[in-house]
Amino acid sequence: MCGILAVFGCVDTSQAQRSRIIELSRRLRHRGPDWSGLHCHQDCYLAHQRLAIVDPTSGDQPLYNEDKTIVVTVNGEIYNHGDLKKQLKSHVFHTGSDCEVIAHLYEEHGEDFVDMLDGMFSFVLLDTRDRSFIAARDAIGVTPLYLGWGLDGSIWFASEMKALSDDCERFMVFPPGHIYSSKHGGLRRWYNPPWYSEHIPSTPYDPVVLREAFEMAVVKRLMADVPFGVLLSGGLDSSLVAAIASRHLGETNVARQWGSQLHTFCIGLKGSPDLRAAREVADYIGSLHHEFYFTVQEGIDALEEVIYHIETYDVTTVRASTPMFLMSRKIKSLGVKMVISGEGSDEIFGGYLYFHKAPNKKEFHLETCHKIKALHLYDCLRANKSTSAWGVEARVPFLDKNFINIAMDIDPDWKMVRPDLGRIEKWVLRNAFDVDENPYLPKHILYRQKEQFSDGVGYSWIDGLKDHANQQVSDAMLMNASFVYPENTPTTKEAYYYRKIFEKFFPKNAARSTVPGGPSVACSTAKALEWDAGWAKNPDPSGRAALGVHAAAYEDA
Repeated sequence: MCGILAVFGCVDTSQAQRSRIIELSRRLRHRGPDWSGLHCHQDCYLAHQRLAIVDPTSGDQPLYNEDKTIVVTVNGEIYNHGDLKKQLKSHVFHTGSDCEVIAHLYEEHGEDFVDMLDGMFSFVLLDTRDRSFIAARDAIGVTPLYLGWGLDGSIWFASEMKALSDDCERFMVFPPGHIYSSKHGGLRRWYNPPWYSEHIPSTPYDPVVLREAFEMAVVKRLMADVPFGVLLSGGLDSSLVAAIASRHLGETNVARQWGSQLHTFCIGLKGSPDLRAAREVADYIGSLHHEFYFTVQEGIDALEEVIYHIETYDVTTVRASTPMFLMSRKIKSLGVKMVISGEGSDEIFGGYLYFHKAPNKKEFHLETCHKIKALHLYDCLRANKSTSAWGVEARVPFLDKNFINIAMDIDPDWKMVRPDLGRIEKWVLRNAFDVDENPYLPKHILYRQKEQFSDGVGYSWIDGLKDHANQQVSDAMLMNASFVYPENTPTTKEAYYYRKIFEKFFPKNAARSTVPGGPSVACSTAKALEWDAGWAKNPDPSGRAALGVHAAAYEDA
């Protein structure tokens, strides 16, 4: 991950303003500790904090076309840059960076090139010939981006809102799959896949097609010139990622510079379910496994720093971000700069336990669509900002554009939980990798029940957070919460505690409006609460709140 900041239309173009842009860009240096860059053109500024993953020696940003009339600052990875370069044979590339193709694609195709990019990205591009500019964010919002407006009429873009919150009168989350164009009147959506319309698909399930698409999604994310590994919780999603990556590295020379043995990482309280399961998977796939521990108190002590970095007060996100934040620091200490993670699978396949109560395939499919569209506010935000806080990049193969299109085109009847047919949550994914010859995973791992990350690191983690919040927030404070926080009012002491920390760092209305709200059970949308009348009485975001399914599965563990 990198950190980008761009400002257009500044009234003040003095040296003091340049110094201010540098100061604000420096707030993003945790995202890119390897180098800094700044391009100024009249009243336009493009700043960059680089995390060097591909072409560390010559890929510093901003990047340019041949005559430097096109300037671009990018946060992300373009996995198909090799194929795109072949289509740009008349262009001269000055670096080995995967992101340089953006400047040349703009020369060839204008603003219509964004859908040609296969990767995760947020970028801002300036055409100095007419001072026009565009900004764009990847399809799902794997990389963060914010859009703001200054009182002087300036327009701002930044990877994190901490770079905008002081100087912008108003700012917002830049919507995923959109492009902002100064020529064409602001935002428009460039990403328009069939599933986005929420039409109910009817394509029969093909396990081979699904398996091969996911294998391809994992393999393309091994593109790196630095040490990397896989975040392995021992659950289905991360275990599949690790198994595919380990198998590929063992069969090719792709990692010869760092060795062909995959590194895997897991964190938890001592004795947690994740640590036990991850160790077993690592032994099975032959990875070099790193096991990290933390205590409840260490997690509590880190909460303020976590909320500052992830820029949200959402309860589920804070719970899960804290151990991921602590683990990322340990990973960085080993010299690793990139990790692959398993986010997105539960949204695509209905993996959360509340999906057991989906009344029909239409409701099931609509809920998956809504969950994917909101990923940038939850799991994508957590995975990106928890890792980038320590200069580590997280890649997420389940959110590969091609894989999502294939997975979301399956008739949702195949995805539904059907005990009468032996189908548990995410059965289509499990079944796709349930092969007899050279198995990817042991069957009991392949069919391990869903465990939310905040639960899997150790059940006393959430209980410890609640106990701490109860000591910090009085009954009177919670009773008057609607007066103190009239927007998105916290309904529990834990939520109040996180909100109080958030407001200390980000006190503006614009900041608190970037955080989603509403009732939820086990990560559901508010709409899904209608599936079970009893859920309204216990709208806890933990997976343990759903159905009693989880407790039954672990009572003998």
